[in-house]
Amino acid sequence: MKARHRIAVEIQGIVSRIRDVSHGHQRLRQKLFTANSSDHTGDDALLVEKSDLVGIDEPKRTLVSWLTSGGSGREVISVTGMGGLGKTTLVKQVYDHGGVKKHFGVHAWIAISRSYKMEELLKDIVRQLLTSDRKSIPERVNTMHVNELKTMIKDILINKRYLIVLDDVWHTNEWDAVKYALPANDCGSRVMLTTRNADLAFALRIESEGKLYNLEPLPQEESWMLLCKKTFQGNPCPNYLEDICRSILRKCEGFPLAIVAVSGVIATKDKRRIDELEMVRRCLGAEIDGNNKLKNLKKVLSLSFNDLPYHLKSCFLYLSIFPEDYRIKRMRIIRLWVAEGFMEAKHGKELEDVAEDYLNELLSRSLLQVAEWRSDGRAKTYRIHDLVREIIISKSREQNFAVVAKDKNNIMLPDKIRRLSVHNTLQNVHGFMLLNVLDLQGTSLKNFPVQVMNLYYLKYLSLKNTRASSGSDGLMTELGKLAQLRRLGVLKLRKKDGRLEMLPHWIPNLHSLVRLHLKWNRLNEDPLESLQVLPNLVHLELLQVYEGETLHFRAGGFKKLKLLGIDKFDGLRRILIDVGAMPCVEKLWIQRCKLLEEVPLGIEHLTRLKVLEFFDMPQDLIKTLSLNEPEGVYSRVAHIPEVYATYWREAGWEVHSLDSCNCSPRPNHVIRNEELHPRWK
Repeated sequence: MKARHRIAVEIQGIVSRIRDVSHGHQRLRQKLFTANSSDHTGDDALLVEKSDLVGIDEPKRTLVSWLTSGGSGREVISVTGMGGLGKTTLVKQVYDHGGVKKHFGVHAWIAISRSYKMEELLKDIVRQLLTSDRKSIPERVNTMHVNELKTMIKDILINKRYLIVLDDVWHTNEWDAVKYALPANDCGSRVMLTTRNADLAFALRIESEGKLYNLEPLPQEESWMLLCKKTFQGNPCPNYLEDICRSILRKCEGFPLAIVAVSGVIATKDKRRIDELEMVRRCLGAEIDGNNKLKNLKKVLSLSFNDLPYHLKSCFLYLSIFPEDYRIKRMRIIRLWVAEGFMEAKHGKELEDVAEDYLNELLSRSLLQVAEWRSDGRAKTYRIHDLVREIIISKSREQNFAVVAKDKNNIMLPDKIRRLSVHNTLQNVHGFMLLNVLDLQGTSLKNFPVQVMNLYYLKYLSLKNTRASSGSDGLMTELGKLAQLRRLGVLKLRKKDGRLEMLPHWIPNLHSLVRLHLKWNRLNEDPLESLQVLPNLVHLELLQVYEGETLHFRAGGFKKLKLLGIDKFDGLRRILIDVGAMPCVEKLWIQRCKLLEEVPLGIEHLTRLKVLEFFDMPQDLIKTLSLNEPEGVYSRVAHIPEVYATYWREAGWEVHSLDSCNCSPRPNHVIRNEELHPRWK
């Protein structure tokens, strides 16, 4: 069954790529996008009636001001935000504003269908421009081709102050196809577009020196006002219904389209029966699938999923396994995606870096939100909008991508399961013999499930933030059975758990291991002897692992290693690197080794090394890197493009960049950081 599924996935990928190539040929040959008229979604976005609008006054004033003031050059104004926030509704109000219509000589509103014929789109622009200029539309417009239409549009606009609105732009090529027909005259012309793609909006702001307005969800009270307007015809919500209605409202998270749609469902229920509204709250996902009043909401939110490229769809569907309101850690989801095989290898990039690119793309498409930020400006955790989560659960169910079991006492499982997410307790795992990924992180697990050791195909196992080691004597001796593991972290084991004094004999047999973290184990023997033979190891971090004085990297060892970290080896005095050791290593950091007073001997053999970092190391070691030192060793590191030293000063930690030419500290390159990289904490 596993082989069949793998073949099916490969076929699906091939079909998707063939479809992409076919579409590409069509675009090159015809310069158009083919579509059914039913793909047009502009009208679907205008579901909020004018009388029901709330929270729109301030953004409307801002956008009207941007359109009617400013410089004489053509500006592009982008309004961005997730589907359902009301971008189209807001911009339509601005477009219809009397002051805006009076300010511009000609104007046109163009709704971009998900797929479209370029000729028809340009013809629509011509017709609207001529109509707004009170001119007749020539018959020949109906038979004109793309280039002729672009020339005609440019001729109409060349000496006019114009306003063009492009609603629901998804990709750069949609803008590129139109922009050359819109002259950059000095008449104060404006182009306004709405998009869910934050990267596109940012790029247009830079390209055109324009403006970007990020539409935010409605505040709580304005959301409540809208719900009451739609549910109770403007009357106050009855006191006995307020708690349940506010609970339902929280799931909408300030999205006007969601509030309007959900209000329509509540309005159909018997208000005297709280249990009916409670059912709506608990089963909102099923309501989205089965209720006609929510079909437009599902359609709008599904558009974002349908537009995803093939490689992102599996990553996005995978988010359905997490519980509601769960904060998804960045590195956790990256590791899970990699373990599932969702990443496509790219030249010069680790799979984890590719996964981070995928995360950023989901963010730019407004399908994912950052819940917490790290001190270095990177995302720490993510969250999914509740209604988006319901959509991907629905899609996941349709495609049998994953099964979510919430009730441990009533788990009805289909015959064939590809992924199972249990939000309470899983009694045993011995029935899942082909399991690749087992993530028990953060669960209430108290005893290590010994059945796990029979899951020979397991590539990913996480017991982080559990008490699974309690009473599990010899845990380390059992892990060797999991020969397919790609990533292993052994942190702070106690003696009762098999605390390491020497590395287990089975470590060299983990041929699939890509990343290895060993921390706080204080080995008596040099761990490199066992680790250097791992054929696929790319990332190795060692923290307070070894109590000896010498680390020796031998010739032929660590053939694929790219990143190496050595931290807090309290007895370490020297590091030896033979010719032919670590031939692919690109980044090396050494930190808090207080007795290490010289640069690793043989570091000059690491010809691919790009970054060398020293953190909180003895000053004697840093001084040896100076060209002015009589016994300086700058020649050993002269080939490394980036060399950094971080040490404490009165004002805090200072990060110094060392000039690769003379390896002396450059004061003008000092970066003062109160906040440290998480690795250094």
